[in-house]
Amino acid sequence: MLIKIPALLSKNEVAHCRSILEAANWVDGKVTAGYQSARNKNNIQLEENSEASQQLGDIILSALANNNLFMSAALPLKIFPPLFNCYQGGHSFGVHVDNAIRQVKGTAVKVRTDLSMTLFFSEPDEYDGGELIIEDTYGTQSVKLAAGDMILYPSTSLHRVTPVTRGRRLASFFWLQSMVASDEKRSLLYDMDMSIQNLSQGNEDHPAIIQLTGVYHNLLRQWAQT
Repeated sequence: MLIKIPALLSKNEVAHCRSILEAANWVDGKVTAGYQSARNKNNIQLEENSEASQQLGDIILSALANNNLFMSAALPLKIFPPLFNCYQGGHSFGVHVDNAIRQVKGTAVKVRTDLSMTLFFSEPDEYDGGELIIEDTYGTQSVKLAAGDMILYPSTSLHRVTPVTRGRRLASFFWLQSMVASDEKRSLLYDMDMSIQNLSQGNEDHPAIIQLTGVYHNLLRQWAQT
């Protein structure tokens, strides 16, 4: 299940974040790659525990906590602190699958990567290439979103970033552990939640809506891990 989260950050928030990114120090992106993916990874990124990363991460996490679409689709339990990368001058990232477990640097906290996220800071017309290519259940998807938009997709998916041949592609990438590990079950809950919300418009007290909401929560109670 691929879910687009439109306008997670406002244009003013994007501009503020970009000013921080453009003034920050960058390092080789291989520092957070596993053995296999390091062979295919060619980009630069902010250091994980840098002041800039922490400041930007707080902005993103605050926005996620207040985004109903994200909360419904992801059912987050733990979120890995956002990382930030830049592709330019031919940078690319070959086909890979994200590591199953990520440890938060400097802590004992481990996050199972159920869902991967990419939040875009550059507008699509600012760079050529740089598409996020995801091999989804329903075929290959090409993702290149407006600044402030985010894509949410299963971490089990094969994916890559095509070479950036003009301009700069600035983005944040990170992962989360969901309360519901199964993508299939999580998708069912998401579809049910969206249906309940649509049916509830003007009919929130209808007995069928109340019953369906109860079914949703009973399924979540059965499937959730906390």
